[in-house]
Amino acid sequence: MQRYFVKKRTNEDRFLIDAEDRHHMIKVMRMEIGEKIICVDPDGHSAICKIAEITDERVVADVVQWKMEISELPISITIASGLPKGDKLEWIIQKGTELGAHQFLPFSAARSVVKWDEKKAAKKIERWQKIAKEAAEQSHRNFVPQVASPINFKALLEKSKDFHYKLAAFEDESRSGETSTFSATLQKMQKGESLLIVFGPEGGLSEVEVNAFNEHGFGLCGLGPRILRTETAPLYALAAISYHFELLR
Repeated sequence: MQRYFVKKRTNEDRFLIDAEDRHHMIKVMRMEIGEKIICVDPDGHSAICKIAEITDERVVADVVQWKMEISELPISITIASGLPKGDKLEWIIQKGTELGAHQFLPFSAARSVVKWDEKKAAKKIERWQKIAKEAAEQSHRNFVPQVASPINFKALLEKSKDFHYKLAAFEDESRSGETSTFSATLQKMQKGESLLIVFGPEGGLSEVEVNAFNEHGFGLCGLGPRILRTETAPLYALAAISYHFELLR
């Protein structure tokens, strides 16, 4: 069944679907009255619903059965990516959402080739958030990850104070065979705690950035013996976290 994140409800048993989701249901999926969908409310509760009414402005869906499902990671993961080239960030957001990321925090790194254009900011962020929403629907998430507006490095360090744990993936640690920091951090984490993981852009993290991370309490970690691309490393980390918290236990 198609899944939709719905913000409007008239009561406990009726959802109101409008705007792009209504268009997708009627114009793309060609849905009709009586068909079933899954609706997810802002609190992450999902229900099997039956389409009861279709108007020019909205679709009304009545709850058939509330679902008792858990599809979220037990810990909150924020992926901070140094702005990469091309559409790599879109890839990270899409696949990272499928793998359970809670939030995406792009930042301007010293070696970022791409420079953030404030004039195009609103449309960019809107597109990224749409990608996250569609990926969350496809992967049957209960929440849509938040995609933050890109920040500078100083703001990233300040933001890091909000997390229980913080790591920075550093390729030199991988080259030296470091494997314990990432694993040890996961071993310490408890359900409901938060983890910020920073990944550099194509050129990696600069020496100044690495030193700053050290000074601000970050753990520098390798991600295995191979050097991963900027768009691959976050997905590797999320997959490892999923295995540790969802499959290993």
